[in-house]
Amino acid sequence: MPKVVPHIKEYLQAQEPQAPRMKDAPVFYRNLEEALDTRRVDQNLIVFRDFKEGVDFSSNDFLSLATTGQLRDEFFEELNRHPNFRLGATSSRLLDGNSSYMETIEKEIAEFHNAEDAIIVNSGYEANGAIYTAIPRPGDAIVYDELVHASTHDGMKNSVALTRVSFRHNDVDSLEETLAYIRDTQPLIQKGERSVIISVESIYSMDGDVCPLKEFVDIAKEVFPLGNAQFVVDEAHGTGVVGRQGGGLVQELGLEKEIAIRMHTFGKALASNGACILSNSTVKTMLINFARGIIYTTAPSFLVLAGIRAGYNLLKADKTVKAQERVQYLVKLFFKTIQAHPAYERAAETGILRVPLADGFETRPFVTQVVPVWTRPHQNLFLVFHLQMAKYCAYPIDFPVVPKGAPRVRCVFHNHNTDAEVEGLAHTLYEWAQEMLDIEDGKVSSKIPVAARQAFTWTAEGETNGNGVKA
Repeated sequence: MPKVVPHIKEYLQAQEPQAPRMKDAPVFYRNLEEALDTRRVDQNLIVFRDFKEGVDFSSNDFLSLATTGQLRDEFFEELNRHPNFRLGATSSRLLDGNSSYMETIEKEIAEFHNAEDAIIVNSGYEANGAIYTAIPRPGDAIVYDELVHASTHDGMKNSVALTRVSFRHNDVDSLEETLAYIRDTQPLIQKGERSVIISVESIYSMDGDVCPLKEFVDIAKEVFPLGNAQFVVDEAHGTGVVGRQGGGLVQELGLEKEIAIRMHTFGKALASNGACILSNSTVKTMLINFARGIIYTTAPSFLVLAGIRAGYNLLKADKTVKAQERVQYLVKLFFKTIQAHPAYERAAETGILRVPLADGFETRPFVTQVVPVWTRPHQNLFLVFHLQMAKYCAYPIDFPVVPKGAPRVRCVFHNHNTDAEVEGLAHTLYEWAQEMLDIEDGKVSSKIPVAARQAFTWTAEGETNGNGVKA
């Protein structure tokens, strides 16, 4: 019998409906618990987890700068170069929170990314909110990939651009059709007096696929020859891992002059905090004057800025190149291993387990560190139980993070993962897929795999788990 994994037990216990037990509680709290129960009924209530004893296939420490201590060493050197630093920024940048130190780092980042200017903000979420609330003007239109990040959606909700139209994910034809629709229905845009802002991501965080950015740029120029279609590219998952020195997809494709705004984050591959917006000086001035998320918040502290600078020091000195190459190698190793198993083809065909990014990976110029493993509806949680009992740390992803009917387990590969760990992950996936195939073929009596049955037993001691699933 597997040893109890505490956080699995705690997770399942957190899915127990609470509202029926709160009849005597104030209505304020009952209503909140009823809202939470809508998540619990699908076993989709989000709880904080701490699974540090497992092999990491979950964190965003892509280059392992945090895990190895490489960034910490450079960070301490940066602190030593500025022994009299002030710990906190103490106010908004528009008041006393600005500093020559921050402005110097912004210039260094802009130069590194071949951009005219840069502005540092507290997070990628704040950056996207700032962009979409400050930059689109009345009469502009926003066209966006249907899978853009939640922060982009939240930013668009507060935009004065009332025309917002999505196109099918990474679909060149759909983008062309959508742009043509905007052109033909918006006279001021057609005449070149208003703009179309096209929102995409370089690497999509839950799908791991890459934006066909060059093709998108060409289509936009064709539909809008007056040049009033401009791109905003979210490089959160491309920073540090894509292109020479990790400069991102835009630089890898040589499109710096074609993209109006780029957003890079520092909390993933660079293992720090914050984000920056790359643009020209006009866009930066607009952000300073109209982005409420920048105006009405305390500026990043010296420690955050020093961490950002330390990360860029490593990039500029080519100290992360081997880590980039290692991630490429490990992802390809995973794809080769998973595809080599005799059961993989049938598991993929039946939808029990499939890795879409493994298809044709040899023909792509590079692979990405984010690899979703797709399952049937509701079965990604079963797969996670199996992985975590085998000491592999990965988590289920469900609606509303991804579209309904598209459950998956998000696997992330890092410089610090070993060959044996990657091969072990693939073999553990095989085990689960084979078990599910055996259930499908009626070779076992239970309809629930062993790891899931064990998890429910820990939680319910043989009773239902609150949602009708028997242990």
